[in-house]
Amino acid sequence: MAKINDMTNGKVSKIIFGFFMPLLMTNLLQQVYNFSDTAIVGKGLGDNALAAVGNMSSLTFLIIGFSMGMANGFAVLISHYYGAKDIGSLKKAFAASVKLAAVIAVFLTAVSLLFLRRIMIIMNTSDEILADSLRYGYIIFAGLIATVSYNISAAVLRALGDSKTPFIAIVISSVINIMLDCICIFGFRTGVEGAAIATVAATFISAGICIRRILSIGELSLSRSDFSAPSGMYSSLLKNGLPMALMNSITAVGCIVVQSFVNDLGVAYTSAYSACSRYLNMFMLPGVTAGYTIAAFAGQNFGAARFDRIKEGMKVCVRIALAAYVLLGSLMVFFPKVLASFMLNGSDTIGIAAEFLPICGAMLFAVDLLFVFRNCVQGMGQPIMPMISGILEMVLRIAVIVLFIRNMGFRATAFAEISAWTGALIVNAGAYFMYIRRFSSEKSALSYQVSTT
Repeated sequence: MAKINDMTNGKVSKIIFGFFMPLLMTNLLQQVYNFSDTAIVGKGLGDNALAAVGNMSSLTFLIIGFSMGMANGFAVLISHYYGAKDIGSLKKAFAASVKLAAVIAVFLTAVSLLFLRRIMIIMNTSDEILADSLRYGYIIFAGLIATVSYNISAAVLRALGDSKTPFIAIVISSVINIMLDCICIFGFRTGVEGAAIATVAATFISAGICIRRILSIGELSLSRSDFSAPSGMYSSLLKNGLPMALMNSITAVGCIVVQSFVNDLGVAYTSAYSACSRYLNMFMLPGVTAGYTIAAFAGQNFGAARFDRIKEGMKVCVRIALAAYVLLGSLMVFFPKVLASFMLNGSDTIGIAAEFLPICGAMLFAVDLLFVFRNCVQGMGQPIMPMISGILEMVLRIAVIVLFIRNMGFRATAFAEISAWTGALIVNAGAYFMYIRRFSSEKSALSYQVSTT
């Protein structure tokens, strides 16, 4: 049996960093693209166009985050089977994941296109940017099949310990994406729809590269019989996937509510919030990457009942997250206006963004550690507590923004973020220590899996 990347043996730190670095570069390139896309739209089309694109970010996270959660949930079961060296069940789980992903893609595309305008109005989208937001959104959501294809294929590859192929895919697609952005916006003067077309086209390319790699993996070579998985297999996949998908979507609902309050303040605030969100997404990257790393590592070692290795892996990933906080949190605290000026034009919007960045920068460690603890719990096949933490995130975001925006103004959005991070971190850290103690006292983690064979 040819191996992809067996994480159940070997030096823990070497395996963690060997997986982490290509994945960090993958995520960094994605954010570099997002940053470049924002800069191209903002500088090429103006702050209103940037506000229109940024206005879609929370809704995009709601829809795409749902598909990401499902894909990552499916990958947990795949990593367990790979860690346990149960290749027959691995193939059936992969085949069932492909079928479920196809259904998800069709469903999300239909729902998002049908309700986009209504949701934009509910979000208090200004008339100045509504048309651009809709033009951008309809194209992005029409291309969801590409997004779902990439999410599921990249998640499966990560579950098998392959973080290099998604990196190669993103390198190629990011270059194409930025080139198409420049051609469409500066060359053809297409407006925001050009940025959306570039994004969808690049996503198709990245999905194709990952799928091609999957087709070359012997452990995932499927026969017709593999697609006739027992109903218990679908139940196990959905047991992991749905809570993770709902966690993302519930979290996104809180973000949408915050976005609606920001929109009500005016277009300048929408532009500033869009820029701040881009920086948050970029500076969270080491924590996000450490989270994905521990998810794959914990998944395989959970399947192999190597709980001692899970604890060692957690120590390494926590150190990564804290080191990233010291570096990137400092940039947000000490250089907020410099950061804001890279994306924004007007002095008013730059000043607004400079209120947000230092507050979140000081507490960036909370969200970095949140990703590590939450993904480890999910990697051990326990998605319920992370889902509960997602509900808590939503409640805290909404409560803080509703209670304090009148007195604190735009700064309330920053306090809404850090309150949500802190609450969710406490829940997931507690869940990790509870589960690792429980599983370590058992002879085999497999007793906690639903039998599907």
